[in-house]
Amino acid sequence: MRILYTAHATATSGRNGYVETSDKHLMLELQGLDMPKKESGTATNPEQLFACAYAACFGSALEAVAEKQHVDVSNAAVTVHVSLLKEDTGGFRIGAEVDVAIPQLDTNTIQNLVNRAHEVCPYSKATRGNIEVTVKAEAA
Repeated sequence: MRILYTAHATATSGRNGYVETSDKHLMLELQGLDMPKKESGTATNPEQLFACAYAACFGSALEAVAEKQHVDVSNAAVTVHVSLLKEDTGGFRIGAEVDVAIPQLDTNTIQNLVNRAHEVCPYSKATRGNIEVTVKAEAA
């Protein structure tokens, strides 16, 4: 394989620390599990970051699949829900749900595109067999 791009990010102090990319385009405070309950404005958490990255990547995969089928998905909205799960054994896992809405298309067409995008998306490939991921078409 040929490397097309490599991103570099460093996190300090885990979930309650700080993360930044080497080019400084992304520099964020992290606020662990309390973040969703607080309205601090600037802090985020790893699940939110993963959801953003997965949504963007899946959207690009969807566009590539749709282009090959000559389908316009320019108004597609990809929403990824990433959940932090506590295992009965005391450990942690994540799970994800990918929802795709495309206003001008019917649900069956969207679901077919979503299924194909899930096959080619690099994030879907990386998570396959490692975490539970559900993909579905959403009525627009």
